Amino acid sequence: MNPQRAQEIAESPVMADVTCDGVPVYIQHVDAENDTARIYPLDQPDQEQTVALGTLVEASPFQGDGIHMLCPPDQGQ
Repeated sequence: MNPQRAQEIAESPVMADVTCDGVPVYIQHVDAENDTARIYPLDQPDQEQTVALGTLVEASPFQGDGIHMLCPPDQGQ
């Protein structure tokens, strides 16, 4: 996850669907200089940890609803 998006999520009052190693997490703070974030699992708020931003994944709004986004094949244009 890029630092700007992680910061947007951390500052937003709306809960985003973010996971770290498949575990749903809450982003508390983003350290853009070090490319890290302070997080905790949603079901274990006492388990705070600092992780690399690259380990955070935001679910696509299209995930799980059967919609697949495809680019059309190159038509040689």
